[in-house]
Amino acid sequence: MPVHRPELVLLAALLVLLTLGQGLAIMVVRPMPALAAEMCPAGMVPIPGGRYRIGAAGRLPEEAEAPVRLRPFCLGQTEVTNRQFAAFAAATGYRTQAERPLPAEPFPELSAAERRPGSVVFHPPAPGEPVQELSWWRWVPGADWRHPEGPGSTIEERLDHPVVQVSLEDAEAYAAWAGAALPSEAQWEFAARGGLKDRAFSWGDTWKPGQANTWQGEFPLSNTGEDGYLGTAPVGRFPANGYGLHDMTGNVWEWTADWYRPGHERLAGQEDPRLADPSASSDPRDPGVAKHVIKGGSFLCAPNFCSRYRPAAREAESPDTGTSHIGFRLVSPSLTTHG
Repeated sequence: MPVHRPELVLLAALLVLLTLGQGLAIMVVRPMPALAAEMCPAGMVPIPGGRYRIGAAGRLPEEAEAPVRLRPFCLGQTEVTNRQFAAFAAATGYRTQAERPLPAEPFPELSAAERRPGSVVFHPPAPGEPVQELSWWRWVPGADWRHPEGPGSTIEERLDHPVVQVSLEDAEAYAAWAGAALPSEAQWEFAARGGLKDRAFSWGDTWKPGQANTWQGEFPLSNTGEDGYLGTAPVGRFPANGYGLHDMTGNVWEWTADWYRPGHERLAGQEDPRLADPSASSDPRDPGVAKHVIKGGSFLCAPNFCSRYRPAAREAESPDTGTSHIGFRLVSPSLTTHG
């Protein structure tokens, strides 16, 4: 699939002394050649880096802004797919957290049956069923990345969909095998903006449903599927942003390398910032539980619920929890080490 993205330009200030009438000197700024895609690993695109304000002013308290700086980096053009994760599992024999039983020591109150391997799956309420917040999530024994909705479900027809039911540990294991890492929240958000400044969405200030795989209708009661998908979509089916990145909005939430806390004040003024200390994590909705930042929203986000499909939007997730709507993509931190 061709990638449509603007020139990624590094500006180099070249001092050219020009004699003008009274001998004044002026500075001429000339652009350096665009960053080449060949400088990134296969499947990644170059992101120029720069200064920006992470977060958004005047929206949600947890998005409080802070100025940061980023060096250029390479980011996965799409989310990691089931096909790619299957290659990793076949090469290493890796078993995800959802494929392992819960250990007995931390959960002495649970029986062996209750500690069976499984994960959390979205389950829409039946017509007329009372709807309480989060009641649409169910623990399903046997749910894992190969069986995203539990026994009987399969990825055989979804090999090019983003892998889901992966915990933070699982995503980091894949990244290490691939010689990459998870992006920081600052990297992810900068890239999601696609070169736009102070815009609500990756494409501008007006919500456009056809730009991403999200929920159409009233969540969680009715999804019209006008975008062609009721669940995940194959990666790359929706338009890329200005940097050539697909699905930075919707499809699945994506793990980042940062621990979660409201606001970005601790990152202010830093270069390539990352909140790496779990003891600094806090979620006022769930005190005492350290969580990681996920970004981008998913196919379950609707205007009446969640709506966190803006680059600045964020959510907190327990790192040991995989669900049917969380995946990830990779970052390579240095352009100069490739090519």
